[in-house]
Order: sequence, then structure tokens, then C-alpha cells
Amino acid sequence: MYLDFYGLSEAPFSITPDPRFVYLSERHRDGLAHLLYGVGQGGSGGFVQLTGEVGTGKTTLCRLLLEQLPEKTRVALLLNPLLSPVELLETICEELHVDIADAHGSLKALTDRLNAFLLHAHAEGERVVVIIDEAQNLSVEALEQVRLLTNLETATQKLMQIILLGQPELRVLLDRPDLRQLAQRITARYHLTPLDSDETETYVRHRLHVSGCERLPFTRLALRSLHKRAGGVPRLINVIADRALVAGYARSLDSINERVIDEAADEALLGGSRRRRKLWLSLAAVLVLAALSLAAWRWPRTPDPATQAVAAAAPAASVEAPDAALRRLLAGHDDSDLRPWVRLAGLWQWPAGPEQLAQLAECGGRIAGGVNCLRGSGPLGRLGALGRPVVLRLRTETGFASAVLLGLDEQRARIELSGETLTLPRSLIELHWLGDYRVLWRAPDWVPATMRSSDKGPGVIWLRERLAAAEVQEGLEGPIGQGDEFDADLERRLRRLQIRLGLIADGIAGPETQMALASYDVEGPRLARL
Repeated sequence: MYLDFYGLSEAPFSITPDPRFVYLSERHRDGLAHLLYGVGQGGSGGFVQLTGEVGTGKTTLCRLLLEQLPEKTRVALLLNPLLSPVELLETICEELHVDIADAHGSLKALTDRLNAFLLHAHAEGERVVVIIDEAQNLSVEALEQVRLLTNLETATQKLMQIILLGQPELRVLLDRPDLRQLAQRITARYHLTPLDSDETETYVRHRLHVSGCERLPFTRLALRSLHKRAGGVPRLINVIADRALVAGYARSLDSINERVIDEAADEALLGGSRRRRKLWLSLAAVLVLAALSLAAWRWPRTPDPATQAVAAAAPAASVEAPDAALRRLLAGHDDSDLRPWVRLAGLWQWPAGPEQLAQLAECGGRIAGGVNCLRGSGPLGRLGALGRPVVLRLRTETGFASAVLLGLDEQRARIELSGETLTLPRSLIELHWLGDYRVLWRAPDWVPATMRSSDKGPGVIWLRERLAAAEVQEGLEGPIGQGDEFDADLERRLRRLQIRLGLIADGIAGPETQMALASYDVEGPRLARL
């Protein structure tokens, strides 16, 4: 019901695992890397263990793993581990399409059939992976049966790789003395933790961007409250944010504040956190009253003459404070001002005429002469990683103003607004910025706007060259191959780059991915280091 009101094409916070909405934090990327490592071990065998709290993204990583499996890999995915050892073995055989018509109920017969299948797969150069989700629900007997499966081997190689996904209770379970043999065979462990505050903001922006939203409907304080109330757990973020959007629509709120988030969280968390929050608020109120009473008791009753003299002698500040300068420029901003676009085009040494500047201000994709403009959204940290000057849309009392981001570090940002250059605290920029930006990038005219698997042509050659340059700068894989066909290897390596950059890992070279690849070029302007 709120889609049209907030300019959305689809619900951004559905809890169904849609790959288009996947956002991978640094920890999620590390977790996925551990899973890919486990599959890539091939004959080294052993277990890979991935744990995390409910809703932190374990199943999402499992789906991404299934999308990126190497060729000639057979997978058995078990989603219901509440099985006896015999049922567990039967389920694995059924997932791998092993014929067990006359072997039901017999551990020996099932093991023999599975061993024959694994030897045949090994002879064909195939690897076999068993993934068990919710592994904390496995019984001790079933876990022992899983361990025994890793004894199926040749003289040089294990025939099966097993991945255990589970909640933190799985770690406690595997610490039992009677399971120490299994624990010793775990070759890679990773615990998935919730998102931090910055990652929560990026996560929300990412999902809204995929849903077609052109402005952030949450205030900064609302995003902080969302992180606090959800604890950084993506599933809870989705539930609370969705309810907040419904409440915002019902109240016709263009901007959702922290109070709406708290009300939505109270509903989503079934009141349990509401009681704790009220307890903390009561305690905080008592402490504030105590502090005010102490301050009032110690407050001087008469002015200090020496202090008055110093204050009277102090000269008035002659330098305009950064926040005052920003407010002044925002108040006097003209919406028709094209100076930000003139500045951005000048940084790229592009002699744009009036018509091209107007097109650039619209930022509708390809402009002219290999010049492209992309609308995006995200935190300042992502813009710092991009390293290119961009146009930010800052809030004013009556609308928006465009400013060029020229420099950035951990604490400060340099912008040009209404012809003046300001160096401001990052926090001040974030106070007036909803996360929208416009970025200029270059690519030859003959590069298609979107490239995907099986496409052919010179655009694919350009894509290979850009991807190879990116991998060299990051110290990653070697030669990427040649040719003008978008093959499986190119798609795999493009998907991995998208994961590292926090983009949608769909293996498609769309405008956002092409812009990110073009940012690795040495040519073109860079953000100044402050």
C-alpha cells in the first residue's frame, strides 16, 4: 500500500530471499569466501562450519554459494536435519539421485551405494558436496554418521566435502567430548555476526535502491534507531523497516523519524523489548534528574566579575562557522543553478554545451561522446571507495541543492556549493544528505548499457580489460582469458568482483557495475585527500 507513496516499484523489505536484494557486508563476504574455500578444497575433505544468530544471513550465503559452485559439482542440500542416521543417509542419496530402491533401512547397503556413487563421480572428475542447514538440530548419532561419511576416500583423496550451517548452538554441540573426532575434522570455521551501524544504513539504502526509490524516506536518527532496535540482524531490519513504512504511509509522512521506528519495533518484537526500553528510559530519567539537581545545587549564585571581564574583552569571531556557512549557502541556493554540472564536466575535461549540461543534470544514462551519468545511493564510505567526484543532493528547507564532492577523509568532506568551496565535518554533510548522488563516468560509445552471459562483441572485450585491471589492482586472479564472448569464467569473476564491491552479485555488467569497473582507470579526476 505504501509503494506509490514512497516511489517504490516493489516492496524493499520482504523477508523472502530475493538475490537482487542481497547486500554483503565485509563479514558476509568473508563467510562466503570460507564456503567457497570449503568447496574448492575438493579432495582435501573435512568439514566447513558456518554459524550465526537467527536472521544474520546464513541461508542467503548458502544460496549465493549454490549460484557460484564450480562446474562438475554435485550437491546434496539438507534443509531438515531432524532425521535418524538411516533417514539422513537416505536423504543424502536421494538428493544425489543415487538409486537406493532396495537399500532402504540398511546403513550398510546405503553406505555401499553411496560409496560406489562417489567413486564413479571421482572417476568422472566431479566433486560432491553435502550442505546441512540448521545443523544444530542434528542428533549426536546423526552427527556421528555424518563424520563416518568423510571416511569414504581413495588412497589420496576424500570423496565428499561436508558443510554445516547452524546457529551458535552448533558450536556448543561440537564442543562435546564425545564429538571431538568430528570437531578435529573441521578445516574452516566462521561465525557470522550482525551488521554494524554503517552497514545497516548501507543495507537499507541498497534495498531501497533496488526497489526504485530515489530518496531515502528514513532520517539519520531513524536509521540509528533501526540498527539499535534490530541489533544489526538483517531479518529484523526488514520486519521493522517494513512496518515503519506502513506507519509512515498511514500518517502521510514524507520522512520517517526515530519515533516511528521505535513504535514499529515495539510491534515487531512483540513488546519484549518495549518493557526493557521503558525500564532503561525510567532509569535514564532518574539519572538525568539527579544530574540536574546536582548542577542546580552547585550553580554559582552571583556572576564571577573576572569571568565577565574576560568575556567582555573577547573579540567577536571573524571566521564563519562551517555549519553557518552551509546553512547560508543552502538557503540561497537556486534550483536552476547548473554550476555543479559545469564543475563536474570540467573535472572530466568535457566541454559540455548548454543542452548537454541540461541532460547531465537529468542524469539519465548515456549523454554523449562516451560520457555516462549514473544515479546512485549509498553512504559516504562507498563514495570514498569509488574515489571519483560526485554531485550530492543536499536537503534545504524548500527542496534540494546540488553540491560537488571534491575531497573526503575519515572526518571531513570538501564540497563546492553555489560557487563556494567548503571543508566540513562529515557528520554535517550527512545531516543534510539523504544518500542520493550522481556520478560521471566514461566508456566507449560501442559498449552496450548491459552485458550478460552469452553476449558477444567488442563491449565484452572492454569488459574483460576493465575486469583484468581491477583484479590486478586488488592483487587477485591472473589472466582472465581472451575473446569477445561473455563466457562462464567471465561471469564468475564478475560476480565475485560485485560481491567485493557490495553490488548486486548477479553476474550482469549493468551501468552500476560498469561504472565501478571504470573507476579503476587511472584516467579521470579523483577525490582529494584532505
